[in-house]
Amino acid sequence: MGSLSMLDEERGSSWSCSEHCGSDGTELQLNSVTVGKYLCAESGGGTIIVANRTSASGWETFRLWRINETSFQLRVFNKQFIGLDATGNGIGLVAVAETPGGSETFEIVRNSGNSSRIRIKAPNGFFLQVKTEELVTADSKGDGNWGNDDPSVFVMTNRGGPNGEFQVTNGYGPIKAPQIMKEHWSTFIVENDFNFISSNGLNAVRIPVGWWIASDPTPPLPYVGGSLQALDNAFLWAQKYGVKVIIDLHAAPGSQNGFEHSSTRDGSQEWGLSDQNIQQTVAVIDFLTARYANSPSLYAVELINEPLSPGVTLEIITKYYSAGYNVVRKHSTSAFVIMSNRLGPANPTELFPLASGFTGSVIDVHYYNLFSDIFNSMSVQQNIDFVYTNRSAQLSQVTTSNGPLTFVGEWVAEWQVTGAGKLDYQNFAKAQLEVYGRASFGWAYWTLKNVNNYWSLEWMINNGYITL
Repeated sequence: MGSLSMLDEERGSSWSCSEHCGSDGTELQLNSVTVGKYLCAESGGGTIIVANRTSASGWETFRLWRINETSFQLRVFNKQFIGLDATGNGIGLVAVAETPGGSETFEIVRNSGNSSRIRIKAPNGFFLQVKTEELVTADSKGDGNWGNDDPSVFVMTNRGGPNGEFQVTNGYGPIKAPQIMKEHWSTFIVENDFNFISSNGLNAVRIPVGWWIASDPTPPLPYVGGSLQALDNAFLWAQKYGVKVIIDLHAAPGSQNGFEHSSTRDGSQEWGLSDQNIQQTVAVIDFLTARYANSPSLYAVELINEPLSPGVTLEIITKYYSAGYNVVRKHSTSAFVIMSNRLGPANPTELFPLASGFTGSVIDVHYYNLFSDIFNSMSVQQNIDFVYTNRSAQLSQVTTSNGPLTFVGEWVAEWQVTGAGKLDYQNFAKAQLEVYGRASFGWAYWTLKNVNNYWSLEWMINNGYITL
């Protein structure tokens, strides 16, 4: 089966937040102008905040949780939040709170003439200041001249902007986000796209959804209603044009991989760490399967996309896949159930004992000649040879005559090669189509539409780079 992924939350995001978007989900590093060193969570968290580091890495990087236009919380490396020290005189800074509250909520004030120079107002009404490398307090009036002699001034380095639906909707805020998302859903994928899909010989779409779709039209903040209507529309159009639908739970509560396309709040991976979290995810699969079980277009349900090891253990994913499979079967005997292999260190055949006992099970593997150093210096021909040799062997390893079906659920004709011409891209795409066409369940290209041409199957087809 040849298919493609559609909608937005993935690599090479198909839409992005504007520069006016609020600063949510960003990583910050803060350099004191008076001591010339970085603010740091000592030991990564659990103790005091200091300003004694000459360079910035993990302990010197803070994850910003946006509360509103001006208020933020700062999460440290070990996942605690910076706050005022309640055990002392109330002006010391510590990172001990596992859950943020009023004492962990700060205001960032930018210099109107230089937005990278900031002050941080603490919940006690005073500003942070660096008295010595080992003593950071919240007792400055913040009335200095923004010069390098002002201990309340920090130079802020922003590492990355909002990515993924949580950060985008939270960044735009409750007034703008519904408008932005409504426009996106009504214009990005429309009925004519399904006509294009069908007309070009594709017979299915893999549609990524987030866990909050199960509580639409009033999902928990900062998410906004509308994603369920978009999926309903997709099913109607799929039926009209004879296209099958694979529902793919792309973002699970807490994030199964810490990547933006799983709608992580701040890059943390916290899915599957409790039975309650797993049960919540199973409930989403229950909701989706029940809603579309009677649609002739429902072809498969993918229980989760790209869980990342070692954070997601084999025990956790096995437990979830068993429960997820059972809840799909409660509503449908015909829908295939897709189980994504774990990313990161993992045996590619580790799901065989589980999946082989399930009727209509599919193993999903994703192959990209990207995201790994081994591809950095490969030539055009070496990339193509890698597909014919290495990818072919990898696919054969997970394809058995009596086991679960195999699905190359994501691939793209993009690579690390610079200066490649059209013929090179055509040959690279042709190699992957040939090899991934051997997968017993088929393949899906990531993605139908994208601002980056080679990631857009529509552009690749229209411009003669891919022929199906």
